[in-house]
Amino acid sequence: MVFFTRKLVKPGDLNANNTLFGGQLLKWIDEEAGIYAMTKLNNARVVTKFMSEINFISSASQADVIEIGLQFISIGRTSITFKCEVRNLFTKKTIISIERIVFVNVDKKGMPKPHGKTLEIVQDEAIFSAK
Repeated sequence: MVFFTRKLVKPGDLNANNTLFGGQLLKWIDEEAGIYAMTKLNNARVVTKFMSEINFISSASQADVIEIGLQFISIGRTSITFKCEVRNLFTKKTIISIERIVFVNVDKKGMPKPHGKTLEIVQDEAIFSAK
């Protein structure tokens, strides 16, 4: 799992219980995973297709710093799949885990489009290349 983005939990990110609002966290995850999919597929036109069960394990409070981690799982003809974990930067306590987030490469009309990428596994690193 590689942790890319860090976010400071601010007052506007809180729910009625004064903990991080789940919807805000999911927005951050979707944005980060989308950007990661764009970089791996070399295309700014990707859309979220699917998120598996979302497991809220612990909460975050105002002034906590969280980090969003992503791990490549698989690649399809038009899709790419990641695993996600969000944790507290300082305590390393997991806040949320998502087993599968799937993004689909699309054309200008929003229709699925083959991305033309293949995958080679080199020392547990996912390396993408054009066919």
